[in-house]
Amino acid sequence: MPQPSASSSASERRHSVRTGVVWDGVRRVLDEAGAGDEQQARIVDIGGGTGGFAVPLAELGHHVQVIDPSPDALASLDRRAREGGVADLVSGQQGDLADLPSLVDEADLVLCHGVLEMVDDPAASLAAIADVLRPGGHLSLLVAQRHAAVVARAMAGHFQAARELLDGDSTTVSAGRGGRRFTHDEVVDLVAAAGMQLVSVQAVRVFADLVPGSLLDLEPGAAAALVELERAVATRPEYVPLAAQLHVIASR
Repeated sequence: MPQPSASSSASERRHSVRTGVVWDGVRRVLDEAGAGDEQQARIVDIGGGTGGFAVPLAELGHHVQVIDPSPDALASLDRRAREGGVADLVSGQQGDLADLPSLVDEADLVLCHGVLEMVDDPAASLAAIADVLRPGGHLSLLVAQRHAAVVARAMAGHFQAARELLDGDSTTVSAGRGGRRFTHDEVVDLVAAAGMQLVSVQAVRVFADLVPGSLLDLEPGAAAALVELERAVATRPEYVPLAAQLHVIASR
């Protein structure tokens, strides 16, 4: 993922701040697996929407299959892939995690970003992902983290909602509006129960949601500096409870 620059649009700078750490983790998996520019990986992006990850990964030379329930998102994905000149490397299919066994034979890498929060059975969903990963394949899992959500609700004045989220857990909190929130230990246990080996857990968006967007838009170099700060704390365990999201890499 390119570093945000002064010439980047405001939306590009904000996107880079929110996803820079995740991109680092995904690229590291591909590089360490020997799937760099010389070797194509078979990637499945569950809930990949309009191709924010799929198209850049295809531009690196990888085959990406996007599974998403929204026809409109898949239509946008198709346009984006054609505009990027990678339509031959990107395919979109309507469906969700429940359809995974019938849509995917085998994958080197599965992206599951912002999806596990909304499913009825997170454990069964991760088991289904494990079943389609080749031996040695990897999962990139991005989930909302509970502790930061409790703080955010309290700061917004939603004290009862904060208390309910504080006392719940990933198995009892409803996957309704906003979905579940997971703690570090909960998501690590779910990954292990699915038969996968934990590779890393990184804190994502520790500061990004607290910094005014106007600062990123108006202050030269602010977005790039914030991305570097997010990277600096991503692997420090003391910052995990402050992160809006957790990025988990696991292997089959």
